[in-house]
Amino acid sequence: MSDAPRRRWSGRALAALISGLVLVILIALAAVLPVPFVVLSPGPTFNTIGEVDGRPLVEISDTTTYPTSGALDMTTIREEGEPRSPLTVYGALAAWVDPNRAVLPRELLYGDDETTDEVAQRNAVMFSTSQSNAIAAALNTIGEPVLEDVVVTAVIEGTPAYGVLNAGEQILAIDGNAVTSPPDVVDAVRSQPIGSTLVFTVLRDGEPTDVDVVSASNPDDQAVPYVGITVGVNYRAEFPIVFTLEDVGGPSAGMMFSLAVIDKLTPDDLTGGGHVAGTGTIDPAGQVGPIGGIRQKLAGARGSGATLFLMPKVHCEEADGHIPDGLAVVPVETLQDSLDALAAWRAGESLPTCPVP
Repeated sequence: MSDAPRRRWSGRALAALISGLVLVILIALAAVLPVPFVVLSPGPTFNTIGEVDGRPLVEISDTTTYPTSGALDMTTIREEGEPRSPLTVYGALAAWVDPNRAVLPRELLYGDDETTDEVAQRNAVMFSTSQSNAIAAALNTIGEPVLEDVVVTAVIEGTPAYGVLNAGEQILAIDGNAVTSPPDVVDAVRSQPIGSTLVFTVLRDGEPTDVDVVSASNPDDQAVPYVGITVGVNYRAEFPIVFTLEDVGGPSAGMMFSLAVIDKLTPDDLTGGGHVAGTGTIDPAGQVGPIGGIRQKLAGARGSGATLFLMPKVHCEEADGHIPDGLAVVPVETLQDSLDALAAWRAGESLPTCPVP
């Protein structure tokens, strides 16, 4: 009984088999290996005069407030890609063909070595600062007093202050000397030799608390002492204003926060019961600044039901051709511009539109 003839592979067939196996491996790797891009998509919207988890998003107490109606939505964007989450080539390609999403090189948004925790901390600081600025802008606009506190805005990892001071804490004094402005902190630290123990009095859990911080050499200038914090001004009212929204970062909700505060502290019903959305940074003087992801925020606003959208004037050219049907878009440069636009909208008057080159 003879053996069956053995099949022999030709050189061409063997090469085709190997190529096929390599292709399969490459396809599999493409499905799991991250690519250096970030995808921006429309994120959720939040009604700043509404509630989140059963609490007012902007909670004002111990003063007279007025009823509100309708919606003043802040808009957000959703990010996919490092350092937040892995993004594969397939994910990037799918986003590339979606007109409501954008694919950007990672380096345009983040530093080469920036970690997820660092991004989260930076966004949290910006979000907190936007709330503080929003309070100042709103109160200045309606003629209410604005109080100023010096606070720790960030603590740098690996520095003398890390684990000793906390971001958000108010600095009351250093070595018994009252702190009334950010330069007071810089002067106090630099007035003592490197290696000195400085007693920071901070407001912690509602109580003045003394903590010791030993200064070190500043990495950027070895002759200058530092403790590793950044400081800024936190603006507040004479009564509590609390923003209850969590797990959202960045500065772009500032203008909408200001409008919410004004809506609650004044008799005028800013929306007249309508559905308004918007975006824009704010400074204490009420100047509205640029943001990221304007096209995604326009899509998100319309998707949530908004019919009027307030945005920084600087984004007019970028938004051209990407305004959803049924959404009136008004460019603004100041908080007062936004209030004027809302008044015109309620009265049924014509609204300003974007000048696009």
